[in-house]
Amino acid sequence: MFWNRKKEAAKKAPPAAGRGVAAQENPRAAAGAGTGGARAGAAAGSSGPPSSVQFLTGDSDLDRRSVEVLLEAIARLSTVQNLDELLVDIVDRSIEIAGAERGLLILADSSASETTSGEGGLSLRVARSRGGKSISDDVRFSTSIVKRVLEQDSPVKATVQSDSDALELGRSVFDLKLRAVMCVPLSAPTNQGGGTERAARGVLYVDSKAATREFSARDLSLFAALSQHISIALENARLHLHSLEKTRLEHSLELASAIQSGLMPQIPRGLSTLDLHGWYRPAERTSGDFFDFVRAKDKRLAVIVGDVTGHGMGPALITPAAQASLRSFLRVVPDVGSAVTMLNQDLSERVEAGMFVTLLVCAIRDDGDCDVLNAGHHAPLLWRKQGGGIETVVSGGVALGIVPDGEYAPDAHVQLEHGDVMLAFTDGLIEASAKDDKESLYGEERLRETFAKLCAEGASSEAIAKGLAESALSFSGGAHEDDITLVVLRRT
Repeated sequence: MFWNRKKEAAKKAPPAAGRGVAAQENPRAAAGAGTGGARAGAAAGSSGPPSSVQFLTGDSDLDRRSVEVLLEAIARLSTVQNLDELLVDIVDRSIEIAGAERGLLILADSSASETTSGEGGLSLRVARSRGGKSISDDVRFSTSIVKRVLEQDSPVKATVQSDSDALELGRSVFDLKLRAVMCVPLSAPTNQGGGTERAARGVLYVDSKAATREFSARDLSLFAALSQHISIALENARLHLHSLEKTRLEHSLELASAIQSGLMPQIPRGLSTLDLHGWYRPAERTSGDFFDFVRAKDKRLAVIVGDVTGHGMGPALITPAAQASLRSFLRVVPDVGSAVTMLNQDLSERVEAGMFVTLLVCAIRDDGDCDVLNAGHHAPLLWRKQGGGIETVVSGGVALGIVPDGEYAPDAHVQLEHGDVMLAFTDGLIEASAKDDKESLYGEERLRETFAKLCAEGASSEAIAKGLAESALSFSGGAHEDDITLVVLRRT
C-alpha cells in the first residue's frame, strides 16, 4: 500500500522550479530531478516535516533496512534520560543515518544577541564529526539554509556542483568546500487556539565534502522522519526536567514553610499577669508576616508583629533575618527605640528598593504599663473591660527600610487594667475579601464587632485569636490573598 501511494504521489509531483538555491523540490520526486546546478528544496506545499513513510521505495530489502535503522534510532532515543547525552546521541545517529561527515544541532534563540555560532538568534548546541568525535574548533555552517528551515518549518537538502552554486548557498559553504547539505527542523506539536501547530525550535544539520556524496530525497525523508521522533524525545526530556524541577521546588517550599513555622515563638513562661497568643496563616507556602515575644534588656516583654511587603518566597527570606536581628538588638540595647533604629539601619542597607517592613512593638511590664512603637503598621485595638468599649492606640512612624538614618522611639503609652485585651494584626486580616464579592472586604468594623463580642464573653487570648481568624476566613470562604497574622495580649 505504501508503494502504491508513493508512486501516485510521484506522478503528481511538480517539476523543479529551476536552478539555484530558490529551486523547490518535492522530496518524493527529487531523485529524478536534473543534476545541473545547486539543488535545494523542501517538500512542496508542506507546512511541516514530510510524512515518515516517504522514505519507502517499494524495494522490500531497502525499505526493511530503512525501517530497521529508524526503529533502532527511536529505541535508542527512548532509553536516554540525560538531556546532554541525548543531544549528543541525536547528532551521532543523524550522521550515521545520513552517511554525512559532520552533524550539528542548532537551537533557535530569539533573545540571543551573541551565540556560540557567532550568528544572532542561532545557538550551536552540539557539533560532532563521523566516528562520534566532538568538534571543538570554530564551527561554520550555512546559516541561510538553517534560517530558511526555521522560518518554513520544512526540511531542505542542497547539492553543490560548482563554486557559483556554493556561493549561492552561502559564503560558509564555499569556504568549507561543502558538496552536500541537509537540514531538518526539530519541532513538536503544540496546542494553540484549539488546533495543533508546530513551532520550530531548532534544526538538525548534516553536511559532507565528499565529491561522490549527494543526499537523495529518500535520505531527506528518512532524516525528517527521524527528526519528528527526536522532537518528541526532546520534548519528553524537557517535560521530565520540568517535572524534576517542580518537585525540587515543592520540596524546597515545604522545607522553607516548616523552618518558618519553627521560628514562630512559644509563649514565654512565668507570665503571672499576662495571657498571650499568636496566630498566623501564609497566603502561600511561606509568609512575609511574623510575630515574636522577647524579654528585652530592661526586663519588659516586647510583643512584636511585623509585615514585609508582599507575600511568598521573597518576603519570606527577609522575615527571619528581620526577626532574628530585632530579637538580638532588644536583648543588648537599653531601650526598644534604639533596637528598632538599629534594625532600620540594617534593613535599609540590605533590602531592595521598594521593599519595606512595617513593625509594631508593644513593650509591657507585669503591672500593665505598656509603651507602643509603631513603624508604619496598623494601629492596635484595645478593649476595655470597664465599659466594654474599644480604643484605637493611635501612633505611627515610617516603615523600616525606607529612611536609612531614621530614628525610632515609642510614640504611645497605655495602661492595661485587669481584663483589658489588646489586639495587634496585619492587613491581611481586614483585607480578606468576601467569597462572593471580591470588592467587599472583611474590614475593621467587622473586626471590632467580633473582637468586642469575644472579649465580652471572657474568652482566653487563644480563643479570641482563633475566633477572629475563623470569622475572617468564614467571610472569605477560606481564601485570602495576603498573609494573616494576629496577636492577642490579655491582662489577667
